[in-house]
Amino acid sequence: MSTNSESPLDRLWKEYGSAFRDFDDLTLARWLAQTLGQLSGRAWRLSHPLLGAYRLAAQLAHERQIWLKRFATPPAAYREAPCCRAPLLPLFTRDVLDSGLICQHCSDTCVPFEEIPAELQEEVRSWAQEYSPLHAIAHWDDAQRQGAADYDRKLDESADDVEGLLAVAGKRIVPRFLEHYPAVVWEDQDECLEVRPEDIEL
Repeated sequence: MSTNSESPLDRLWKEYGSAFRDFDDLTLARWLAQTLGQLSGRAWRLSHPLLGAYRLAAQLAHERQIWLKRFATPPAAYREAPCCRAPLLPLFTRDVLDSGLICQHCSDTCVPFEEIPAELQEEVRSWAQEYSPLHAIAHWDDAQRQGAADYDRKLDESADDVEGLLAVAGKRIVPRFLEHYPAVVWEDQDECLEVRPEDIEL
């Protein structure tokens, strides 16, 4: 039975993930290793169906400690993540300044911001600092909303600006990480501003 704390979306993803629970440890490890090979060489949208499947399998593998058991060997280009020792597949999000790059296996920080390659830090910092106040508008309190001449219009304008920034991340910033990682994932939506993946055109 689902708990009250689970959203309908959480329950749906749990249903999706049940397919991987039928895999034994060896089958799961081999599927992950093979899929990592398919992911190599590209910057992937977080919303991509293949990434969705990989994340579900990776989270289950983390629960079972698959990578620690060495059932399968990942492609050589993937080094070990310091957070959980799974292959390093980083996620770039709007919270990169505070959270760094996020591990797709354990959801912890796998690359702190200060360890992001130096030649990328300035551009990433500038992008995140431009993004943050736009995202914050979705979380204004009543006093801030009432102080705006037209809050709904400002919210819509912020969403439009965020669409542009996410497109910049997907087209220009994140692909540069491929010089340092075999594959990288980027967050292509902002649920608070109701910016959806299909709104981001590359």
